[in-house]
This record gives sequence, structure tokens and C-alpha cells, in this order.
Amino acid sequence: MPLDLGPARGREASYLARQGTEVTGVDLSRLQVERARAWWSAEPRLRFVQSDACDFLREDDTAYHAIYSVWGAVWFTDPDALLPLIAGRLAPGGILALSHAEPANGAYGPQAMGGKYLEGRRNELTVLRWQYPPRSWHDLLKRHGFARVEASVLAAPEAGKLGTLMVTARRGDPTAP
Repeated sequence: MPLDLGPARGREASYLARQGTEVTGVDLSRLQVERARAWWSAEPRLRFVQSDACDFLREDDTAYHAIYSVWGAVWFTDPDALLPLIAGRLAPGGILALSHAEPANGAYGPQAMGGKYLEGRRNELTVLRWQYPPRSWHDLLKRHGFARVEASVLAAPEAGKLGTLMVTARRGDPTAP
């Protein structure tokens, strides 16, 4: 069973559910969860939960075969808090997959990100996002017990634009290559 951390509207989770897989999506935003539930209400293999990712992983006892985050909770949660919880919920050999924007040169670690319209409010909001280059993700994941870590940046289709960081790792022996 896969777990989607930060599914927003639930597109990726709904795709997996339509392939016959039971999927749980966990999002901090009540509004996003309500939207996802409404849009995908006809899909019986899909469940959306409104919760902080760390809180959910602490309280849940499911062993997931895959945990993924597509520009979601892994980007917006301290990896030193989140990664041990993910490792504890992955079944042996289970995979973690994540993607988010490539970090700008030198903008590593927690970075403030401004935005509007979260939860329907028109005021400015600042949240932190954690961004690291591929080598740092590799080291972070190894330190938290993951094996077979692969991290790279997929170049943007337009020159001068940031690419997408793509990372996979398996639960397993941290000394494995």
C-alpha cells in the first residue's frame, strides 16, 4: 500500500487507486483534503487524511510498501524529523520517492517561501521548505537508515529555469551501496 505525503488535489494518489492499489494521502491543508475527497469520492481505494505528516506517521502503524511526496510534505518538513518516521513506516525493502524544485545555488537547508491564498486567505504567508542538492539528500537518507539512494536533478525544459530534484531510497541497511 502506498502513502502520499502532501497529495494536495490527489492526482497521483487517484492514478494509483485507479490501477487497483489502496492509497492513503495525508495533507496538512484541510481545504486540500476536502477538495481531494470531493473530486475522487467515487474511488473506493482512496483515502485522504488531514494531518501533519509527522503526527500521522507517529500515530499510524501501517507498514507501507511505498511512501512518496510529489512537491509535497517532504519539501516542507524538517528531514531530520520526518525521515526517521518514514523509515519506521516503510516495510522492509519499501521505497521512498520524492520530488520537488531543484534548490537554487547556495540556498540549502530550510528556506523561507512566501505565498498567497493558502486555505483561501488573501494575506501573505511564509512557510519553510527544506532544499538540498542531490549529494546532501543522499547523505541525509543514508544517515536515517535508507539504502540504495539515488538523487539527481532533471533539467528544466526551458534554459535558465530550475529543474526538478528526483530522489529514491529503500528501507534497508544504511551501509549498502
